[in-house]
Amino acid sequence: EDGIRDYKVTGVQTCALPICRGGAPASLAGMGRGSAHHGGRAMALRLSGGRRLRSPRGEVARPTTGRVRQAVINLLAPQLQGCRWLELCGGSGVMACEALQWGAAAVWLVERDRRVATVARANLGDVATSLARSRENPAPAVMVVEQEVLRFLGRGCAAQGVEPFTLIYADPPWAAGLHVPLAEAVATGGWLGPEGILVWECGRGANLPPPPGWREQRRRTYGACELVLLTLASTNPRSTAEGLQP
Repeated sequence: EDGIRDYKVTGVQTCALPICRGGAPASLAGMGRGSAHHGGRAMALRLSGGRRLRSPRGEVARPTTGRVRQAVINLLAPQLQGCRWLELCGGSGVMACEALQWGAAAVWLVERDRRVATVARANLGDVATSLARSRENPAPAVMVVEQEVLRFLGRGCAAQGVEPFTLIYADPPWAAGLHVPLAEAVATGGWLGPEGILVWECGRGANLPPPPGWREQRRRTYGACELVLLTLASTNPRSTAEGLQP
C-alpha cells in the first residue's frame, strides 16, 4: 500500500515522500554480494574516521567493504563537498554515511527492506546530528525512502518535487540484473543533475557496458568489486573527467 511518511530525526532536516510496502520479488533476496552469514549476529561496521555504525542482524545486509568505500571517496573527492547524494539499494547506509562525513549537503537513500531501512535511518540520523553539533554549517538533509527502487525512480524526480542529485550510487545485488534498468530509470526520471555522476558497484568481471545515453568515465577493480563511473552522454565529458581523481 502506498502512503506518505515524514521521517523525523532530531536536528536533521527531512521531507515527505511516497513510500511503498511492495518489495522486489523474493527471488532477488540474497543475490550477489553480501549475503554474508553471521548466524543472526549484527556485523561491526565503522566509517573511515572510526565511527561505529549500527548493522541489521541476520543475512540481509550487504555492506560495502572499507577498501571499496575509501576508493569511492578518493575517486569522487572533488564532487563530495556540498553535493546531493542519492543511494539506490542503500542497505544499512554505510556508504551514504561516508558521503555525509565527507561533506554532502543532502543524502537520500532508497531501501526496500523495512528492517534494513530502519537501521539506515538511525545511522544517517546519528551521523548528521553529530556533524551539526561539530560544524557551524546547517545540519545536512537526510531522507530514507522505504520502497522498491525501480518504483521509486519511476515516479520521476520533478513529479515528486525533488531537486536532481549530483552523485548517485547504485549498489543492487550483483546478480539481480538491476544495474542497467536502474541507469535507464535514473535517466528517464531526470534524477541526475547536469555533469552529475552515476556510480555502479558491481561484481568483478561483470563487464557491464554503459546503457544507451550514458558514457563511461572510469572503471576500477578492488578485489571482488568493480566500480563503474557513468555520466549522461549529453554531459560535457571533459568537464566531468577533469573533476575526477585519476
